[in-house]
Amino acid sequence: MHPDLHPLPAANPLIRKARHRATPRRLRSPCTRPAQSLHASGKLEFQMPERPRLLLGADGLRRCAWCGNAPDYVAYHDHEWGVPVHDDIRLFEKICLEGFQSGLSWLTILRKREAFRRAFSDFDFLTLAAWNDEQVSALLANPAIIRHRGKIASVLNNARRACELVREFGSLDRYLWSFHGRPPRELARDLRRRGWTFVGPVTVESFMQSMGMIDAHEPGCWRRGSASPPPRKG
Repeated sequence: MHPDLHPLPAANPLIRKARHRATPRRLRSPCTRPAQSLHASGKLEFQMPERPRLLLGADGLRRCAWCGNAPDYVAYHDHEWGVPVHDDIRLFEKICLEGFQSGLSWLTILRKREAFRRAFSDFDFLTLAAWNDEQVSALLANPAIIRHRGKIASVLNNARRACELVREFGSLDRYLWSFHGRPPRELARDLRRRGWTFVGPVTVESFMQSMGMIDAHEPGCWRRGSASPPPRKG
């Protein structure tokens, strides 16, 4: 998976099945159409053509194909995605931004990240936990961010839940990294049990990959192997 893999609902069950078999959406061209073939059962099947998983950059380095050639996306791939993060604020920021990404591309969120940081007090969850409807109204009037009431409310709710985790575990880092090496669905399930929102399994998997808990760089990518070993104890 990669930063853009947030599935959208499909009305046709055949298309939904094809999405699971096909190359992830991030690598599809808007003009790409699935090839059709007749299965032995007589049912029509849809198959997407294979796309390259690696791209060779002008600098001679091979990278995951999803970052393309956009300079800001390449920089994110090279210097952030998959690099282990243990700072509570940055961990909270990323899980919130992954929630905002749902239904959008990560590049859209990345290019608005500084605006999000200004709007949400740099994602200081101790501050955000005290915000109320007045701040929500101000955020909904801010054209520099994604103005989705549910996602905005989710940040404030999750800030309060983050404070609870810090009281219980000492830090978000200690809690979140305790799921290192475990399936993302386990973290997603536990977060939802604790009252977090916009933390489905796909969102959480993307979060774990970007924060270095899972090495999702393609084999052959120059950044492969940048993910972290199990966190320090204590």
